Amino acid sequence: MRFSPEPLHIPDGFLTPLLAALGWLFAVIIINIALRQTRRQLGERQVPLMGILAAFIFAAQAINFPVAAGTSGHLLGGALAAIIMGPWAAALIMTAVVSVQALIFQDGGLLALGWNILNMGVLTAFAGYISYQGLQKWIGRSTSARVVAAFAAAWLSMEVGAIAAAIELALSGTSPLVIALPAMASVHALIGVGEGLLTSGAVRLLQATRPDVLDAGERAPGKLPATFVAGGLFLAIVLAAFSPLASSSPDGLEYVAKLGGFLARAQEPAFAFLPDYTIPFITHPAVTTILAVTIGTLVVFSVAWIVGRGTARKEL
Repeated sequence: MRFSPEPLHIPDGFLTPLLAALGWLFAVIIINIALRQTRRQLGERQVPLMGILAAFIFAAQAINFPVAAGTSGHLLGGALAAIIMGPWAAALIMTAVVSVQALIFQDGGLLALGWNILNMGVLTAFAGYISYQGLQKWIGRSTSARVVAAFAAAWLSMEVGAIAAAIELALSGTSPLVIALPAMASVHALIGVGEGLLTSGAVRLLQATRPDVLDAGERAPGKLPATFVAGGLFLAIVLAAFSPLASSSPDGLEYVAKLGGFLARAQEPAFAFLPDYTIPFITHPAVTTILAVTIGTLVVFSVAWIVGRGTARKEL
């Protein structure tokens, strides 16, 4: 069974070198701003949340679900991270996830990494956060209102990322905007329903069990017990164990690339470390996927934790 990549991961070859370079430039600028903003807003008590969320999102992305028209999708996570941590910390969390996917698993191009970070990390985080907060002002902050707002915010965040990717494909001459935009928007509108259900389900669970964690985007929660941190990481590892069940259907961008006739433009990665979420010397398909995703989950947890420790303000 083939491990399907992230629905919005752009491989090298789809974007022109100039546009890819601009993506890197914009990503570096935004990440630096996010680091400064997070340093002012993030307290030490929230650092474990960064690691847990990054690990959970990475592992959850390993489980593709089938959607209509022979495509597959899975949790993107930018809106969920922003709802819990705020948009700037969420952008750093998603940067860690997307970067590890590209650098270790060759999931998404290295030249295109800047735009992948912007599309899947920055844009989804801010679109999700702004729409979630705006909807709460309109419909209230009850549990049911938060669940509805989370669903809508997550769906919208998926659409914003897909539309941005379509514009980038058009600017690169890979696919005309009149073709890429409706194709990407329609396919990811379906995937966004799954994104919304998973995000709203997570919000409902947190509202019922740890509402202080759900409020972390607005104020720092109390110190998280070690059992909560260990439990969150354990849940992420459990999710990694289900990764072989991922749908083998093409993801949204791959599906659109096939329809548009530009899939052949995708370039092979320059190096292979743990390609396609496998460990080269382990041949059993389920075992190699589970171990590779587990490794990635632990690496992402560590990276996000280290970034959080380096940016969080010290608390007395």
